[in-house]
Amino acid sequence: MNIKMNLKITLITFLSIITLSSCKKDLSFTDYKYADKPALITCEGVNSKLLNEAVYAFENDILNHQKQSNPNASLVRAYSQTIRTSVYSQLKFEDIVSKHTYEVFQALKNENDLWDANNTKSHFNYNSKTMGCIASNLKNQALKTTLDALLSTNTMAPKLFGVPLTTKYSSAMNDKYLALYIALDLFYAKMFDVDFSKVNFDRPVVEEKVDFNKTPKPAPVDPHAGHNHN
Repeated sequence: MNIKMNLKITLITFLSIITLSSCKKDLSFTDYKYADKPALITCEGVNSKLLNEAVYAFENDILNHQKQSNPNASLVRAYSQTIRTSVYSQLKFEDIVSKHTYEVFQALKNENDLWDANNTKSHFNYNSKTMGCIASNLKNQALKTTLDALLSTNTMAPKLFGVPLTTKYSSAMNDKYLALYIALDLFYAKMFDVDFSKVNFDRPVVEEKVDFNKTPKPAPVDPHAGHNHN
């Protein structure tokens, strides 16, 4: 009788822990600063609301960072610099990441399908539903062809896809699925390796209210356009 009672108590305790853990996960992130902004991406079977927040937060951070040295910096310029420095592992997250973006990252870490602990090239899960959604919706056909080839041959890596991105960064202004890829693989995935205990989130930043979804001005002419970069 005592054994049955102990087993019952143990089961109830276990189920209570599971329930509390699930509730904690669901309520772990509620601070959506950009909830009133238009949805940038919509992917089936994933947390699109959080992914949208992740893109907005990422864009806000890289733009603010560029404005530290150039008050007239544009988002397209911020993309150019961020992609290039990330591809070559020179991105200084401690100078870029805001407290809000760090909190978004903590929430993203709970999205298990997004990450692959066994991937030695990137923490981003290239077999995730999110990656599949990105690959299916890319607008730039050259980038889409490259991405599909890398994924199908299991050779996808941040640097291999990042190199062609360094000359096609302006596509992220109109293609937010590409922006999502850049944010996840070249930014958030790399944050796993950053010691945020040493980051000063109270450092001064240049805050500017920017509508990232307004029709962008034509991107500057790419000096590499039309050239073969193979």
